[in-house]
Amino acid sequence: MAVSVREGAISSSTLLKRLRSGSHKNSTYTAFREVGRVIRTVQLLRYLSDAPLRRRVTAATNKVESFNRFSQWVGFGNQGVLADNDPIEQEKAMKFNALLTNAVIFHNALDIAEIVRQLLEEGWEIGPEDLAHISPYLTEHIKRFGEYSAHELGIQPEAYDPHLDVDFSPLRGDVPGVDGYGQAA
Repeated sequence: MAVSVREGAISSSTLLKRLRSGSHKNSTYTAFREVGRVIRTVQLLRYLSDAPLRRRVTAATNKVESFNRFSQWVGFGNQGVLADNDPIEQEKAMKFNALLTNAVIFHNALDIAEIVRQLLEEGWEIGPEDLAHISPYLTEHIKRFGEYSAHELGIQPEAYDPHLDVDFSPLRGDVPGVDGYGQAA
């Protein structure tokens, strides 16, 4: 089908019309459904037979679920219900929540980095495995319902320093002495 569309033998709109019909008598629909089932079965068998893959999928799923819980916690107003029927207002509310969520995550990451720097200065040894267990989805220190100070609004923050003296290459599987672009470091 992809070759047919690319070569102009069938238009993409005609193909979509055929697939949208959802008729089980439609051979195009049936072929795509069967290919999808084969791909799903192969992926499921791969997932069941590959323990490291299952661990990676579980870890990724847990991260996504943690982010979603954190985002819902940040957007506490109206229990996350979008009360407006206007799609533009709904989109604004979702984008504002995403912006606020990302701002809190960034602030948490800055706080974590500062604590790691302090511990390193005190002589603690911190490896990448230690940092891999830290989540920026922390809420315990945030007071959602009070103590908002406006006197700090005019204060210029210190420059952000992204550098930590921790070697992350073992987690990425990097080759020592080579940067992320394959160049000598």
